[in-house]
Amino acid sequence: MRIRIVDAFASRPFSGNPAGVVLLPGADRFPDDDWLQQVAAEVNLSETAYAHPLTDAPDSPTWALRWFTPTTEVDMCGHATLATAHVLHTTGTATGTVRFAARCGTLVTTAHEDGTTTLDFPTAPLTETAPPSGLEAAFGVPVLAVRDTGPQVGDLLVEVADEKTVRSVAPDLTAVATLSRRGVIVTAAAEDPARGYDFVSRCFFPNYGIDEDPVTGSAHTALAPFWSERLGRTRLTGLQASARSGLVHTEVRGERTVLTGHAVTVIDGELLATP
Repeated sequence: MRIRIVDAFASRPFSGNPAGVVLLPGADRFPDDDWLQQVAAEVNLSETAYAHPLTDAPDSPTWALRWFTPTTEVDMCGHATLATAHVLHTTGTATGTVRFAARCGTLVTTAHEDGTTTLDFPTAPLTETAPPSGLEAAFGVPVLAVRDTGPQVGDLLVEVADEKTVRSVAPDLTAVATLSRRGVIVTAAAEDPARGYDFVSRCFFPNYGIDEDPVTGSAHTALAPFWSERLGRTRLTGLQASARSGLVHTEVRGERTVLTGHAVTVIDGELLATP
């Protein structure tokens, strides 16, 4: 069985967010959850994605898709979906548009001639909320605004003063784990939009075994509507300012948010411990 490591939201190797991808082309169901979780723990990346084909019917999903962190299954994941679509297209397994059946509903990806892939995801519903007790202490910086991103994303979106502050935060991850179901997104407007991005972010998910996620597609379903409202434009580019960093091009279309990025396969190997 093949396993690939793909750097998602990256145009070059060793940047963006690496994801494991396992296609199960001969399967009509997923292996046992214990095996899926053990492989994800062994790969030890933010997420490992598993996909198997479904009966091909017009306007119906053609692949089933699940994602696991090293410690748990997640409801929605952007970068590992991009990585899976990249593998399907670069191996000739699929062309054009792919519809995935996932825990969060049907997700649609489209490959483009320039090498990018677009993801069509549900827009996160944002609710203004008061900063929870301990938030500023956990990050050590003043907080300007807080949004709850709803149950599907499960984060707090926290606006801080500027890009420099986002880049410098060194949170107390034990404290961060008490603040929301998944974690905290810290964001600010770009210092200089001429550099090619409109806002910056960093994402911390200690409850899911991820201290800091390199580039988070699902977080951009909340970041995009937040900054689109602030900046007055539906099309924006976000830079996730982790050590690896990556760009996510976003477009808010009402209840759907479109995310676009590149991906690069870095490792293509054989998984010997089959189910």
